[in-house]
Amino acid sequence: MGWQKQKEEEKREEAGRKREEKAEKKKEKKKPKKEKKIEVRKVAEEWKIWNEEEEAAKSEAEVRKLVLEKFYK
Repeated sequence: MGWQKQKEEEKREEAGRKREEKAEKKKEKKKPKKEKKIEVRKVAEEWKIWNEEEEAAKSEAEVRKLVLEKFYK
């Protein structure tokens, strides 16, 4: 009977270790998701800035064309 109790105790300890490992893995998995979200936000902000700059450059080119057309007609 003593060895049965020892086996049961070992099983409980093993189950406890597995639970702890799973909890640690979940914590590790959550961190990259947050980092990915932050990275995606940064990329989106960069795209937004790039798009605004591109639009400004296009409008400047259009203004130059219009100004030249008005003055040289």
